[in-house]
Amino acid sequence: MPQYDYVALAPTDYADVMDRGQVMDRGIRPMWASMPRIAGPAYPVRCQPGDNLMLHAAIYRAPAGSVVVVQAGDLDYAVSGGNVCATAAQNGIAGFVIDGVIRDIGEVRDCGFPVFARGIVPKPGGKNAIGVLNGAVHCGGVAVSPGDIVVADEEGIAVLPHDRAGELYAAASTRAEKEAARSLEQWQQQHRKLVDSKLKELGFGD
Repeated sequence: MPQYDYVALAPTDYADVMDRGQVMDRGIRPMWASMPRIAGPAYPVRCQPGDNLMLHAAIYRAPAGSVVVVQAGDLDYAVSGGNVCATAAQNGIAGFVIDGVIRDIGEVRDCGFPVFARGIVPKPGGKNAIGVLNGAVHCGGVAVSPGDIVVADEEGIAVLPHDRAGELYAAASTRAEKEAARSLEQWQQQHRKLVDSKLKELGFGD
């Protein structure tokens, strides 16, 4: 099976060649400054309201290199804290993408573990409810299945369906290389021509 360097391209590169529905909403964001880009196969979990058991189980079960994607049950209770993130890092997990909230952000930042989430709340959830472990979930408005490729950085989060990931990587790579080969002057000329053409097409006159 071909190996692709998914982390070499930004979510913006993938977004240019995918449907809008594969890009998570803007509310899920980096939890500390200068967080590195992450990419890897999704290990999705869904937690029940007020509970974090499924995420805590995932840090011992997700393969190294995975991105643990979390559909939290609410925004009132933290699903992860400093020790959980440190353990995930030790186990080789690439990072967390959480449609929910976390706590212990100072500890998370200090250990350098990448977490994308909706915010921070000090109150932790319990560990009393079974949800979904490595199954289909919804996160940030996107359906995420096990093995989908998740790419996240400060620009946003893109989800590449596992059965199209290689195709989308190739398309994004080609587009990115083409853009990199153009000078700003060339881009400006082509952009101005496109904008003027569209204005004329739509009946707009200066």
